[in-house]
Amino acid sequence: MADDREPPILPEDEQKRLALKVILEAWDEAIAQGASPEIVASSAIFAALTDMIDIYGESTVADMVQDWPDRIRDGEFTLKDGA
Repeated sequence: MADDREPPILPEDEQKRLALKVILEAWDEAIAQGASPEIVASSAIFAALTDMIDIYGESTVADMVQDWPDRIRDGEFTLKDGA
């Protein structure tokens, strides 16, 4: 008989670690199967935004990302050597 119990909810920091690990594994697998890094990145952003919009709505997500250009220009998402 199958176990129908819900899995336990992990603490938020563990959820983030697990989610990133699984996403990076899928990212690497897509590239290994022939998808370009640019296509994988674009697809990941699309998937993330569509899920966020489903959860929070278009207006809220638009507000969440409105400061992304400045954050990107400030290097917040740039991986530095030795970081």
